[in-house]
Amino acid sequence: MENFGTIKIRKWHLVREEVLHNEFGIAADGEPLQKLGIAAVVTNPYAGRYVENLDDVVRDSEWLGEQFVQKLDQYLAGAEIQSYGKACIVGIAGEYEHGNAFITTRFADPIRARLGGAKAWIPSTGKRSSAGASIDVPLAHMNALYVRSHYDTLSVSIADSPAPDEIVIVCAFATRGRLHARLGGLSANEVKGNDGLY
Repeated sequence: MENFGTIKIRKWHLVREEVLHNEFGIAADGEPLQKLGIAAVVTNPYAGRYVENLDDVVRDSEWLGEQFVQKLDQYLAGAEIQSYGKACIVGIAGEYEHGNAFITTRFADPIRARLGGAKAWIPSTGKRSSAGASIDVPLAHMNALYVRSHYDTLSVSIADSPAPDEIVIVCAFATRGRLHARLGGLSANEVKGNDGLY
């Protein structure tokens, strides 16, 4: 089923990267960095009009989060996720707030649960634009925002999306931090069991 309440999914889009060497050709310090981006192109039920109350989409977005979990399970191929992020691109017949309504905590909770109760909030960004626009989805460690090695991005674009009355919803995931990260701070191994705030 690709429809639920206010949400109608037109298509799914997948982006995968596997980074084996850094920008100077130095081999990965450990396993390669794998990044996965999953995007849903959805109809914007508020396109072309101002609506004061966006609660219907916020409520239904929990179902959308569950669909992202199903796609994550399908594409994960056994990889262990360490960081995540989310984003929206709103077609020009909508307003930025419409996209944000799709990616609140209600949307994110099923994803956190799938990842074992990830403790950190999911970093996000968004914008209004036309079909083919690219967005850099921010990535951060799923249990502690201040793990500097995991600050990263994944760029996503879809040639025909969003149409003016559509929104692209993106979730990005990574299996480790940047290759040869060396800026100090907390390591991923130090954050197990924390409260997600440091």
